Amino acid sequence: MLGHMMQQPLLISTLLIHAERHHGEREIVSRRVEGDIHRTTYKELASRSRRMAKALIKLGIQPGERVATLAWNTHRHMELYYAVSGFGAVLHTLNPRLHPDQVVYIADHAEDQVVFFDLTFLPIVQAVASRTKTVKHWVAMTDRAHMPAADQAAKVPGLLCFEELMAAQDDTFTWPQFDENSASSLCYTSGTTGNPKGVLYSHRSTLLHSLAAALPDALNCSERDVILPVVPMFHVNAWGLPYVGCLTGAKLVFPGPGLDGKNLYELFESEGVTVSAGVPTVWQGLLGYVEANKLKFSTMRRTIIGGSACPPAMIRAFAEQYDVQVLHAWGMTEMSPLGTVCTFKAAQVPLGQEERYAIMATQGRAVFGADMKIVSEDGKDLPWDGKTTGDLYVKGPWIISGYFKNEGGNPLKDGWFPTGDVAKISPDGFMTITDRSKDVIKSGGEWIGSIDLENIAMAHPAVAMAACIAARHPKWDERPLLVVVKKPGASVTRDELIAFYDGKIAKWWTPDDVVFVDAIPLGATGKMQKIKLREQFKDHVLPTA
Repeated sequence: MLGHMMQQPLLISTLLIHAERHHGEREIVSRRVEGDIHRTTYKELASRSRRMAKALIKLGIQPGERVATLAWNTHRHMELYYAVSGFGAVLHTLNPRLHPDQVVYIADHAEDQVVFFDLTFLPIVQAVASRTKTVKHWVAMTDRAHMPAADQAAKVPGLLCFEELMAAQDDTFTWPQFDENSASSLCYTSGTTGNPKGVLYSHRSTLLHSLAAALPDALNCSERDVILPVVPMFHVNAWGLPYVGCLTGAKLVFPGPGLDGKNLYELFESEGVTVSAGVPTVWQGLLGYVEANKLKFSTMRRTIIGGSACPPAMIRAFAEQYDVQVLHAWGMTEMSPLGTVCTFKAAQVPLGQEERYAIMATQGRAVFGADMKIVSEDGKDLPWDGKTTGDLYVKGPWIISGYFKNEGGNPLKDGWFPTGDVAKISPDGFMTITDRSKDVIKSGGEWIGSIDLENIAMAHPAVAMAACIAARHPKWDERPLLVVVKKPGASVTRDELIAFYDGKIAKWWTPDDVVFVDAIPLGATGKMQKIKLREQFKDHVLPTA
């Protein structure tokens, strides 16, 4: 027997319709590539998105075809989020931090028809424009006055101007209705072996993810918030925040290309930002700037940190020096991305400060819609005792069932997605990532988690960044090697760092050696590239003493 309820497909356009109707005057502020601070509203966003949808249809883009972006977090990128998906095409956010060869591979694999780009990325576009197979139009995301000079534009065949495309259309357009399982956006991940693989989201999965992300025990977003996503809109849809904005009517502040501490701090203060989101490396820059200039945050009260584990020292710095709550979160491109968020349960609220910090260092607990389990190598379920580690598997309505064009075959095991992470789960459901399966160090048949060792090193006042990798050992097979970047002007020796581990971990976990480097290679999303470090130090001889 069926229920007597309206049938309304869960479409991304419904978020925009809601925001225009109920939060029309709420602001969207952007620091633009042109250098200015630009102000618009949800009402204007909706109007311009309709116009851009009409412009794309006029260019001959069909529903289901891919429209790509190479762009920062700005109002124009947000307009494309809704314009492209809204009429049934697929928004493909290209990562501008990738090598041009990878950009070409991905654009060809996605069969992108149009690429929209911010002027910052003109050199990438010039390098790839003649090499892509399917792209018919390149659109500079600016107005006529800021378009590339004729000699530069000549290197980009079929170059169009964003604001001219927009101006040629009016905003009378009705968003079409279609199946909520239709593809809405496409994001490639390089977190797998081989070539980057595409993750194809649906309207339904995106809507469900947005609803769950805004919940109090998830990212806790409301109309009263001012949200600044530092996490790029080309990195898993800025963790869904551009959708959460329309869903809740929160004011959005987009930092554009200005991701340094000074630029971010100025926006936080001038726009009254209450919540932000990004990877730990960005917060290092911000905290460094605030500390050096003896500043405080006047409105900012919580930050969502994910992408890689947040060092406990950073959680403490935010809480104790700046009264900012860190929401430690975990997810993957394959998960839209939200899986867990670290918010306290009722029984944990009265705990002492140190116990609370220990909980805050975990990746948190499952958000409804992202279930999880840990399994042994032979696939058996493992206990949630807070000690046993196993391969982390997830399932839910916004988790991948297969990669775009079925690359790599069926990734699922008994309907669960193997994340490639190794984790432990406490009896009350708090999950801690102890390693990537491929970043685990196996010493004498026993696992050592690299993240714990990195966190301890990061708590040392002289350490700016630390990565722990496996180095070959004649007796133990593998032993931990610590790779460290010192803070400017700070000094610390190998022996001092090794002694710093005393009493903090099992003695046999202590790194055998420390190497100091000028920089640790970061991937396109700000994560440490341990594969490159392992390659760099593959012949490193550990001291045998």
